[in-house]
Amino acid sequence: MSDLIIEARDIHKTYYAGELAVPALRGVDLLVERGQMVSIMGPSGCGKTTLLNCLAGLDDIDHGEIIIDGEALHELPDYRRSDLRAVKMGFIFQFFNLLDVLNAVENVEMPLLVAGVSSREARKRAEYALEQVGLEDRMNHRPSELSGGQQQRVAIARALGNDPAIVWADEPTGNLDSDKGQDIMDLLADLNEQMRQTFVIVTHDPMVTARAHRKIEMRDGLIVDEPVGLSEQAGAVITTD
Repeated sequence: MSDLIIEARDIHKTYYAGELAVPALRGVDLLVERGQMVSIMGPSGCGKTTLLNCLAGLDDIDHGEIIIDGEALHELPDYRRSDLRAVKMGFIFQFFNLLDVLNAVENVEMPLLVAGVSSREARKRAEYALEQVGLEDRMNHRPSELSGGQQQRVAIARALGNDPAIVWADEPTGNLDSDKGQDIMDLLADLNEQMRQTFVIVTHDPMVTARAHRKIEMRDGLIVDEPVGLSEQAGAVITTD
């Protein structure tokens, strides 16, 4: 197995509502190589967003191990996980989560400033990230002055501002029409090819899955299917019912 960036083994996660236990992940194994674009599909409630959140260190796990770029994520205290996310990860969501009072470049540079990057360097990185997503002429526009596709491009630029090794995306085209969604996937595919960043995308959209290197399907908290050959190429371990 060469250059693994994500290693997840026997991941279990249960949520509790009073005395009711709801298993969300029931023994997930997944290995991802650096530079792959992976889509995770499945019905609502199957555990795909929970898996993404656990892999990114946003949620704790009950059992198993998660190693991100050589670091045992599940063993790190909260502040070290936050540091790892700030340095090595970017996040794209269905809803753009932009601040209306800030323009595009300010929205992109804000997480860099919070992470301690100097204002001059943060502005430089934010402008470069917006150029990468084709918004060099919209840097001073606020979200209300941008289309939905442009707002998502700002959100992608924000995710790229720290030059992350991994970009986690949860329904990145879910709030866009089909044409704008296609534009966003063209952009993500180009960035993946040019920058060799790893993309893990939770989606219901077959168009998104068609652009990914690997398609993973989940059901009832388990990975239940991946086309033959892809799992072997990436060394993925597929858990079945």
